[in-house]
Amino acid sequence: MHKVNVDELFEGKQSKYALVVGVSKRAREITEKFENEGIITEDKPVLLAIEEIRNHEISLVEPDEDEL
Repeated sequence: MHKVNVDELFEGKQSKYALVVGVSKRAREITEKFENEGIITEDKPVLLAIEEIRNHEISLVEPDEDEL
């Protein structure tokens, strides 16, 4: 099992909620892509999404303070 350092992912982010939502949305996108293209892998979509965020391959858009 992979251990994820949440503090490392959270660094520079305002909201843990935004982090969770971003990971889950990206994981769903990855799952959909794999299904559409017939890709079979043992990699978990959530872990792939976390790696993309950790490696700054994707960035999260967080709401402004007045939107919360």
